[in-house]
Amino acid sequence: MDELELLKKDWQKEDNNDFPVLSYKEIYKMILKKSSSIVKWIFIISLLELVFWLALSFIFKATSKNDQITDLESTTIFIVLSVISYAVLVYFFYRFYMNYKTINSTDNASTLMKNILKTRRTVKQYVFFNLGYLVISMAILFPYILDHDPKTKTIIESATANGDLFKFYSAMIVGTVLIVGIVIVILLLFYWLIYGILLKRLNHNYNELKKLEV
Repeated sequence: MDELELLKKDWQKEDNNDFPVLSYKEIYKMILKKSSSIVKWIFIISLLELVFWLALSFIFKATSKNDQITDLESTTIFIVLSVISYAVLVYFFYRFYMNYKTINSTDNASTLMKNILKTRRTVKQYVFFNLGYLVISMAILFPYILDHDPKTKTIIESATANGDLFKFYSAMIVGTVLIVGIVIVILLLFYWLIYGILLKRLNHNYNELKKLEV
């Protein structure tokens, strides 16, 4: 059981000698410390996540001999998507850091509750952005890849000659949707396991603060 759960049952009970008698401020400080630690880890994990994706990208480019990837990275649309992605990620990192700084310096329960809600909202926006960016990027880049890949062009020409062009595009669309769907499910599981657990603990702290305010 959580340390606070044990202690709060004996808060201000004069007839209990097994636990220390805690004041409102002492309990608040415990919740503040726990909340600050959670938000700090949200910030750290988001940075580690960025490092992971950058490392994966560099490894993929270093091991791949496909010139199409190099050509794709030099296109205007890819550059625009990359700039938007990094700009928004920097914004979220700034928000996570500021949430940590703000919560760490909060001096009353009411303000701490508001800051916890802000942090929860920021994390949800961060997750939705990552998932939305993945879908939009695939929708924009997929036609370009089909149009510039020599092997795909040959297959399209063969499918056109055989009257199977509709089947080809249907198979490609279904396959892409399945792949994107699998990636989204994996990301959702990751976010649920990591950020979801942290947000659950943060929500628990929020509920404890509500009880203190009653």
